[in-house]
Amino acid sequence: MSIFDHLEELRERIFVSVLAVGAAILGCFAFSKDLIKLLEAPVSVQGVRFLQLSPGEFFFTTLKVSGYCGLLLGSPIILYEIIAFVLPGLTRDERRFLGPIVLGSSVLFYLGVFFSYTVLSPAALNFFVNYADGAVESLWSIDQYFEFVLVLLFSTGLSFQVPVIQLLLGQVGLVSGDQMLSIWRYVVVGAVVAAAVLTPSTDPLTQMLLAGPLLGLYLGGAWMVKLIGR
Repeated sequence: MSIFDHLEELRERIFVSVLAVGAAILGCFAFSKDLIKLLEAPVSVQGVRFLQLSPGEFFFTTLKVSGYCGLLLGSPIILYEIIAFVLPGLTRDERRFLGPIVLGSSVLFYLGVFFSYTVLSPAALNFFVNYADGAVESLWSIDQYFEFVLVLLFSTGLSFQVPVIQLLLGQVGLVSGDQMLSIWRYVVVGAVVAAAVLTPSTDPLTQMLLAGPLLGLYLGGAWMVKLIGR
């Protein structure tokens, strides 16, 4: 194919990706109130009430939630279009390597989102509610609440990509599994720092709950690189 044919194919695949994400966002917007109730569930049972502090705040919050959820649902289509575009230029060995990497990356991302929704977010939110209990009434801004929850969900999903990055570095020969394991002390410090950067709150509980899985994923990825090298 000529360069212009490649550019035309790229344009079509970008169009399909945008169309898929747009359709997913519209579908999520149709059920945005149900999605909001689902995301409010971790603290609504504890008596937390939500307020809109300015006109249209709830409307723009529904747009934000629909956008995040639509991107989450449409990401498999985006990933497929990327793979379909680069696949013809790969060798047979590279294709065999690409499949597990893509599958593992997708599974780890959704696993990170699930972990954040079921463990990390409830723990952090319960900490804030219990800390304020008896001193102030929990009346939270709907926009700031979802800013916290959505950022935490996606940052956790992205942080779960650590083993994928390790496998890529190991396969290209930049670093070995033994070298990854030898710097575990620095990794412990790095996991705590990364958790502090990725979490939108400043409480130590949320940071430790994220730092633990990050450290476990790194060590698991290092052992996997070591076994594959053997």
